[in-house]
Amino acid sequence: MSAVSVAGLEHQLHDAKRNVFLLTMAQAIMGSAGPLSFSVGALAGYQLLGADKSLATAPLTGFNIGVALGAIAVALAARFLGRKAGFILGALLCSTGGALAAVALFRSEFWLFALGLLLIGIAGGFTQKIRFAAADASPSFYKPKAISWILAGGVISAIVGPQLAIFGKDALEPVTFAGAFIALIPLGLVAALIFSFLKLPELKNASSASQPARPLREIITTQRFITGMICGIGSYALMTFMMIGAPLAMVIGCGFPSELATLGIQWHVLAMFGPSFFTGMLISRFGAEKVVAAGLIILMICAIVAHMGVELWNFWAALILLGIGWNFGFIGATSIVSSSYRPHEADKVQGFHDIILFSTVALSSFSSGQVFTTWGWSVMNLVIWPVTVTCLLLLIFLLMKQRAAQKPL
Repeated sequence: MSAVSVAGLEHQLHDAKRNVFLLTMAQAIMGSAGPLSFSVGALAGYQLLGADKSLATAPLTGFNIGVALGAIAVALAARFLGRKAGFILGALLCSTGGALAAVALFRSEFWLFALGLLLIGIAGGFTQKIRFAAADASPSFYKPKAISWILAGGVISAIVGPQLAIFGKDALEPVTFAGAFIALIPLGLVAALIFSFLKLPELKNASSASQPARPLREIITTQRFITGMICGIGSYALMTFMMIGAPLAMVIGCGFPSELATLGIQWHVLAMFGPSFFTGMLISRFGAEKVVAAGLIILMICAIVAHMGVELWNFWAALILLGIGWNFGFIGATSIVSSSYRPHEADKVQGFHDIILFSTVALSSFSSGQVFTTWGWSVMNLVIWPVTVTCLLLLIFLLMKQRAAQKPL
């Protein structure tokens, strides 16, 4: 390798490390909005409602719908404004959503609060793209380390978000929880400032593919794509369904202080992100299908622990298992889906997948409050079983087909 090429590679690596450092800080800050919202969003919605509390989780449904809309918005912003400006816009939306949610709590307006959570969710859609920006801005040999750094930022978010919820809960008494959402205003502004220092390289057009892109219908009707998508959606929807219901069950159902429910969410989010540092290694060694199966079994154990009782340890242990099960199930399922299409088919397949995913997740978050209000926490735990069993059966059929294809004729 010539001295010029070595110098160019070192310069590229220096820029990549700088961008990854900035993106990691932004991830830690912007990513805190999600855990904060899920820690207190349902409880705040519950207190705004009258006699009918079944809509308590509707604001968090708005959040999840916002994430789906954000996935579209970030692509449009990157196209028309550039990626750096797009990220700055996402950070400002986070601040705006936090301010709107706080105003709604002061005015006791439920649907205005839901709108604030929707904006925070849209900002979350921008946050979802930070890991891709880190990878795109890095040379190939540095991409895994870049993604690991972004995941580290996610772990920090898991701590910062719930702690802000705890300290902000009564900061603006007598309006409970308003202080927590006010905290998102400076967070978004600081993230916007960090994004302003980015120097992201322009994305190059993909080289012409050797094979023509298949029609979307052909790809999404393959057994591999269907299995991966259903397992991923099942893992994500169950995680959202239980995570949103748990604070209601702890505080409203069992009388625990909201601080203990928030700490439970903190441990849950740590369990969601923590295993990511070695989940990829497990997939490489054992295969995505086995990792997904392990995640589904952990979700079953979560249901058993939650059904054993309503002591504090039952809730916290179930939430931790829920996070680990989601990590294995969703990341493994994403790996299965990503192996069902070619690189030049990625955009349309990922778009279709994410629309179905976040639409289902939004439905699960809405139904969480309905099921809790009507039947209670114990029935919520039972929902895990039919979903996980169905996904395991799909995985078994997929593995059987793969083994049959590998047998010599």
